[in-house]
Amino acid sequence: MTAASDFPDSPDSPDSPDSSGLGYYRLDPGTGELLATDLAASMWGENHLHGVAVSGALARALEQRVAELGRADLRPARYTVDLFRPATMDPCVVRTEVVREGNRLCLVDATYLQGDVAVARASGLFLRATGSTAGETWAPGPESDLVPPPLDLAPVTTEAHVPFIHSEAAGWSQDFTQHQNAGRKQYWSTGPSIVAGEALTPFQAVASIADGASLVTNWGSNGVEHINTDITLVLAREPDGVSIGLAATDRREDGGIAVGTAAVFDRTGRLGTVVVSALANAKRVVDFARVEYADDGTRRASPGA
Repeated sequence: MTAASDFPDSPDSPDSPDSSGLGYYRLDPGTGELLATDLAASMWGENHLHGVAVSGALARALEQRVAELGRADLRPARYTVDLFRPATMDPCVVRTEVVREGNRLCLVDATYLQGDVAVARASGLFLRATGSTAGETWAPGPESDLVPPPLDLAPVTTEAHVPFIHSEAAGWSQDFTQHQNAGRKQYWSTGPSIVAGEALTPFQAVASIADGASLVTNWGSNGVEHINTDITLVLAREPDGVSIGLAATDRREDGGIAVGTAAVFDRTGRLGTVVVSALANAKRVVDFARVEYADDGTRRASPGA
């Protein structure tokens, strides 16, 4: 696994905590519990957390467990999350178990617990990189549409900010009300720390933002009418920093069950793919036409709401 300090030449390497002090959780030093902050609150319902925060907590625990094993030679290759109960604002702990550690791989499971109840789980596969083989294989052509927002609009940063959204009709902007349409979506974000006061690592950044694949594949003309039940992220390499992009590449739906696929990219290029499964949730629609965001995570009704 690559530590943040191994990116000295990357302009957005997370070598220190977000100076804003933002985080989805605070750590209780006495109990070791994670205490959710308002930044982790979901729009799906009162007292609920969003998947970005839950996924971030699980990824942090997996990464820490691999580090405790002393396996700096490994890097994350596959990360799967099951979101099978609503996570609430109540304190949580994340427990990990090493399923298998070998010379070239380590498989670790993590469980997100509130009280004695498991609400989510994750599995992380960490692999040791080696040299590539000599034979030729098929590869897709250049993906010219996977382009982050221009630097004059979204400068390189490690500071958390309101995500930039791209839809075909509106281009890139941070005004969510412009993107409530049926067009293909892209997403660019630099998130806060998972735990306030800790540096956000590239793996934590991409693992948490991977939950946004549900946003880019399920956000339509009425808002987000589906809620994802899982996340599967595969990575050929780690991000070059903590700013991550997602672009919808495929979506299939039948009988209220939707499967969405998004490309994962940074300013260097594409690094992986994320797939989410989602259920129709028409009784609790997230309507972005009625909300505005600030960089500190606060929400307010948009002027036209």
